[in-house]
Amino acid sequence: MSQPPDRQEYNITAYTENQVGLLNRIAIIFSRRKINIESLNVSPSEIEGIHRFNIVITETEEVVSKLARQIEKQVEVLKVYYNTNADVIWQEMALYKVPTDVIAEKASVERLLRENGARAVVIRKDYTVFETTGHREETDALIKVLQPYGLIEFVRSARIAIIKASDGFNHKLREFERREPGEDVAENEFLNNRDAVFTM
Repeated sequence: MSQPPDRQEYNITAYTENQVGLLNRIAIIFSRRKINIESLNVSPSEIEGIHRFNIVITETEEVVSKLARQIEKQVEVLKVYYNTNADVIWQEMALYKVPTDVIAEKASVERLLRENGARAVVIRKDYTVFETTGHREETDALIKVLQPYGLIEFVRSARIAIIKASDGFNHKLREFERREPGEDVAENEFLNNRDAVFTM
């Protein structure tokens, strides 16, 4: 019996219009295939009016490629890219709440911060909140450090990622506008030509 193909983390980047209900329709594409989304971030992009989804899943390239094509079929989606972790620069942010008195008594705050690349963002009499940014292993490491000091609360953000080898979606969009100048700006003006233009 042959081994299943290798699965690894992929970062799916989708440039979209900001439309109500789009997130739900994209989530359905994953749930129908019983694929777990490990991280999801939606934010404005470098282009006004265009949003950027960053979705992290662990799958085979074949499955990820099919998913990207399915997402791209949504009317409001301009272009979808997928990349391995090696092909992107990525970060996650984490916050940690710890009792201030315990930290002050049992550990050097300065040393904790220095060793884990963290900084205090709020210091109150009853608690202190630390923040750190990095990869999952780095943010997990500080959980272990702070557990003995009564870690009250922990939260980690979704991943944000930039594609290493990309000229940028904004560059592709401006190139298209120079080659194919439009008259009045119309809704969905780029959608009919997206395959010819939005390659990275």
